[in-house]
Amino acid sequence: MEVLVEKKGFRSVQELALNSENVTPDEYIYEDGVELYDALPFSESNLHITVVDIANLTSPSTAIAQQELQKLQSALDSCGFFMVINHGMTSLFLDKVREVSRQFFELPKEEKQKCARGLGTTDTEGYGNDNYSDLKRNDWADRVYLKVHPEDERNLKLWPQKLNDFRNTTQQYTECVLQLYEVILRAMSKLVNLEEDCFQKECGERAATYMRINYYPPCPKADHVLGLKVHSDPSTITILLQDKEVEGLQVLKDNKWFKVPIVPDTLLINVGDQMEIMSNGIFQSPVHRAVVDSEKERLTVVMTCRPNSEKEVKPIDKLVNESRPVLYKTVKDYAILYPKISPYGRPIDQCKI
Repeated sequence: MEVLVEKKGFRSVQELALNSENVTPDEYIYEDGVELYDALPFSESNLHITVVDIANLTSPSTAIAQQELQKLQSALDSCGFFMVINHGMTSLFLDKVREVSRQFFELPKEEKQKCARGLGTTDTEGYGNDNYSDLKRNDWADRVYLKVHPEDERNLKLWPQKLNDFRNTTQQYTECVLQLYEVILRAMSKLVNLEEDCFQKECGERAATYMRINYYPPCPKADHVLGLKVHSDPSTITILLQDKEVEGLQVLKDNKWFKVPIVPDTLLINVGDQMEIMSNGIFQSPVHRAVVDSEKERLTVVMTCRPNSEKEVKPIDKLVNESRPVLYKTVKDYAILYPKISPYGRPIDQCKI
């Protein structure tokens, strides 16, 4: 699979959006009903997403914590997405995360290129996009993709050097996200009657976290392109900081696409494929996509938390019984291997027994 990106001079969508002719290249255009899932009807309604209060979820009061657990259970059963409040990050700090992320895409071209991903499918980190020569349609988006945890595995050569606050802000945000990640995994373990640290142990001591900053320029043919193609996440869970003003995330539910609303000061969390495997299908990884705006740019910051790549991921023994036999194969390095096998929709379907 040849990646259409080079260390120097790759074709960024940001540059395409600034072309004077205002023409969207054919390789980005989706024809009605041609691509998988894209012919399904779109609902103008917003998706109802449960808001989980982290302060209540961790309350010393058993009654309060149990009530919040039930809300989490309802969200996971409904669509695999939920929002969190009282997550320990202020509105000002979240704005700072957005600000330093946006500043990267405001850098001169030559500065951004210093962080560019290399040529080849194994070089996923750095600045670039996910447009491949054998994909039917390209995504109308550029991104920065960086490993942020474990800290000693960071490739700092790919981090922007001209943004003074980028490294410190990313470090603080990573620490906050990892604390939130632990709380969520413990809560999900409780929901399936496992020891609280069970999912954490399954991910391994050196579980990985990646930060992905998605930049979606405006597009004159916004209703014929996708910012991110239809997919499920190869993570354990994904934690998303949405754009403060511009919507774009859509979730597939009941064979319809629903818009995900922006709720100030919340973080949006969804189940990933590797959690679906570990839970033996109890927690389902939802299918979603990103659309773009015809006039406004959109920026999101995604934290994908996943098991150590050397760890074998399989259904947890205690979640396997006569009524629910093993539903998934044992996999290793899922996040790299399976999206390549099936870049559209749900690559996890390749893992089902």
